[in-house]
Amino acid sequence: MHRIVVLALDDVIAFDLSTPVEILGRVVDDDGMPLYRVRVAGPAESVRSGPMRIGVPHRLTELTDADTVIIPGRSDPTAQLDDDTIAALRDAASRGTRIASICVGALDLAVTGLLDGLRATTHWRAAGLLAARHEKVEVTPNALFVDNGQILTSAGAAAGIDLCLHLVAQDFGAAVAADAARTTVVPLTREAGQAQYVKDDTLGDSGLTFALRWIDEHARQPITVADIAAAASVSTRTLNRRFLNELRLPPSRWLARARVRIAQQLLETTEYPIERVAAECGLGSTSNLRARFTEIVGTSPSRYRRALTVQ
Repeated sequence: MHRIVVLALDDVIAFDLSTPVEILGRVVDDDGMPLYRVRVAGPAESVRSGPMRIGVPHRLTELTDADTVIIPGRSDPTAQLDDDTIAALRDAASRGTRIASICVGALDLAVTGLLDGLRATTHWRAAGLLAARHEKVEVTPNALFVDNGQILTSAGAAAGIDLCLHLVAQDFGAAVAADAARTTVVPLTREAGQAQYVKDDTLGDSGLTFALRWIDEHARQPITVADIAAAASVSTRTLNRRFLNELRLPPSRWLARARVRIAQQLLETTEYPIERVAAECGLGSTSNLRARFTEIVGTSPSRYRRALTVQ
């Protein structure tokens, strides 16, 4: 059984704390047996969380036995992290423990130095703060989560759900992750990134913002990168450069992900045959749908639908 420890610090964001507890704690095998042992641990017996106090049943020594440690965000991401917690996290990392942060928990993770030289994300409102306070961290503000192998970070709020489902897929495969997504009543993957949630001026380029919206509106149609560039009134070369600079992927990839998201919605909400799903989402052929879907989601359209079907 994979051992999860969720770190509870004072002023913890209750949603961030409960996300891994609820999602990972409910993952089971075909016989209904839990696949994760989830424990909440911290330096104190209870912590503040907005108007609540939350009991913390385990201490930091629990980290010595963990396979994965998850750091939720705190309402004040600039609050000082105590030395004992820093030492416990560094010690866990030195033993090969996987460590992940949710939302502004990335700032606590960065304080330990474990993010130095790595890519990381956090809630888009705190991305500038993370970059300013930790110059050795390569901040990727538009990603829903960033996986560096042993160290992972996720963006704000619901992106913690995406991260947890990603961990399930890593640990037990896409089929188990799809079943966990069905239990949580969310899509297995939302690969577009948190650029779809930030304010328009955050991207710093209204033309790119327009292009993203135009893709979402026209993804079902047989459009090309040249069509996107023309709609945004820029050259194809300029469009590619802006996507790579600001979203870290080419427009063709963004378009493929938009179409796969449509396919997911159709698989979840209709009984259309795979051939019709392929046509409706803009991917055309069933072979192209299967290839793009498996590449992006990690499982085939048919298996995805079976996993999300209520028995």
